Amino acid sequence: MASFDEKQSANTSQEKVVSRGDAVYVLDERRRAALSEVDNAKFSWFHAKVCIVAGVGFFTDAYDIFAINIASTMLGYVYGKGQKLNAHQDLGVKVATPVGTLCGQLLFGWLADLVGRKRMYGVELMIIIIATFGQALSGQASAVKIIGVLVVWRFLMGVGIGGDYPLSAVISSEFASTKIRGRMMTAVFANQGWGQFTAALIAFIITAAYKDSILKDNPATLDSVDFMWRILIGLGAVPGCIALYFRLTIPETPRFTMDIERNVDQASHDIKNVLEGGDKTGDEDEFVQRIDAPKASLADFRSYFGQLRNFKILFGTSYSWFALDIAFYGLGLNSSIILQTIGFGTPAIKGTRGVYENLNNICIGNLILSAAGLIPGYWVTFLLVDSWGRKPIQLMGFTLLTILFVIMGFGFDKLTATPPAKKAFVFLYCLANFFQNFGPNTTTFIIPGEIFPTRYRSTGHGISAASGKLGAIVAQVGFSQLKDIGGSNHFVKHILEIFAFFMLTGIFSTLLLPETKQQSLEELSNENQQGFVKGVKGPANFTAGPSTI
Repeated sequence: MASFDEKQSANTSQEKVVSRGDAVYVLDERRRAALSEVDNAKFSWFHAKVCIVAGVGFFTDAYDIFAINIASTMLGYVYGKGQKLNAHQDLGVKVATPVGTLCGQLLFGWLADLVGRKRMYGVELMIIIIATFGQALSGQASAVKIIGVLVVWRFLMGVGIGGDYPLSAVISSEFASTKIRGRMMTAVFANQGWGQFTAALIAFIITAAYKDSILKDNPATLDSVDFMWRILIGLGAVPGCIALYFRLTIPETPRFTMDIERNVDQASHDIKNVLEGGDKTGDEDEFVQRIDAPKASLADFRSYFGQLRNFKILFGTSYSWFALDIAFYGLGLNSSIILQTIGFGTPAIKGTRGVYENLNNICIGNLILSAAGLIPGYWVTFLLVDSWGRKPIQLMGFTLLTILFVIMGFGFDKLTATPPAKKAFVFLYCLANFFQNFGPNTTTFIIPGEIFPTRYRSTGHGISAASGKLGAIVAQVGFSQLKDIGGSNHFVKHILEIFAFFMLTGIFSTLLLPETKQQSLEELSNENQQGFVKGVKGPANFTAGPSTI
C-alpha cells in the first residue's frame, strides 16, 4: 500500500493536514487495503483457533439437539403412560428446541449487527449451559409435570443454540481469507456431525454401564433409566463450559469495526494484531476519525433488499434452508422411530431385558447412521467446497436427495419386507444423510454468511437460518401428526414422499443464488466498493500519516 508520509526538507518534516475530500480518499484507500490484507492472509494459528472455538459451539448444539432423539425414548419408559410418551409429549420435547432456535437466530442475528459480534459471542453459550443443567435437574410435582418443565428448558436452550448460528458463521467468514473461507466455515459446521455422533456414543456407553441396574429394576418404575437420560442431557454442558472463556475473549471482527463502528484506524490495528499474533491496541487518547458509509436502518434495509437482485438472494438462501431442514430434522429427530418402524433391531423380548435391548439397539442404529452418512458428508464438502463451489454442491445434493426419497418413499413396503431389503433401506437412509451434508445442509450454512454486506450479514444469516428452523418445526409437527394415520407409524412412507417434494423445490431456489467461491465478501455484497466511504464524521482535521497496514 502507498505511504501517506509527506516528504519535507532533508532536516525537517511535518505531517500534512489534508482537506475533508482528501481525508475521504485516504480512508477509503485504507479500508480497501485493510480488507485486502484479510482476504489474502495465509492460514495461521488464529484461523485454526476461530475454527476450534466456533466448532465446539456447534458440537454442543448438535449434541443437545439430537440427544433428545434417544432421551425421549428413555423419558417414555420412566414418565410415559404405558412406558411411552404420547404424541403430544414427544412432539413437545422435540419441537421446543427448534422453536427456541428460530427465535434465537432472529434475535442474535440482529443484535450481532447492532452491538457487535464480540459482545454477543459467549452470551448464547451461557444460555445453552444454564438450560442444559436445568433440564438435567428437572423434577416432577403435582402442579408441574416434568415434560412441561423440559419443554420450557429446551425452548430456552434453543434460543442459545439459535444465537450460535449467525454468530459463528459470520465470525468465521469475516476472519477467513478468500481462498480458505469455504473450508473454514465447513470445518466449523462439520462439528455438528461429531456432536450428533457423540450423543449416540454417550447414550450407548451409559446404556452399557447401567445394564445390570436396568435388568434388576422394577419394570413398573425403571428408576435406572431416570438416571440415564439426566446424565445424557447434562453432559451436553461440558464442552460449552470448556469453550466459554475462549468465546468471551475472541476479538471483534475488523469488518464490524470498520463498516459498522466506522473506525478504520482501529480495524487496521486489529488486523495487524490478528495476522502478526500481537495484542497491541490503539492509543485511547488518539483522535478517532470515523467514516461516513452506508448505515443499517429500516429504510436502508428496505432499500437494499427492495432491489430484486438482493431480495432473490435472501429468498433463495431462506427457502433452500427451509426445504432442507424439513427432511434433515424430520429424519434426524425421528431416526429412532424410523429404525423401529422398519424393524431394525427391535427386540422381541419384553420386560427389563427388552428395555435394555431396545435402548442399546437405538444407540447402535444412530451410531451407524451418523458414522456412515453424516460425518463423511461434511468432510467431502470440506475437500471440494473451495474448488468445485457452493452452488454445484447444493444443486447436486438436492437432486440426489429427491431421487433417494422417491425410492425410499414409493418403495417403502418392498424395502422393509425382508431382512436383506431392510439392510438396503438402511443403506439408502445413510446415503440420504451423506448427501444432506455433502450437499445443502452445509452450503445453506455457508452461503448466507458470505453473501450479504457487513451491516446485514448476521441479520441475513439469522433470517435464512430461522427459515430453516421453521422447516424443522413444520417437519416435526407434521411427522408427529401424520405418522400414525392408518396405524402405528403406517404413514412414514408417505412422509418420505413429502420430503422428496421439498427436495425438488430446493433445486429451483438454489438457481436463484450466485456462486460465492474465491470472491471477497465485499464483491459478493452487490455494493460498489470504489468510493464506499462517502465522507468523514466530525471535524475535518484528519491528519495524513503512515498506513498501519
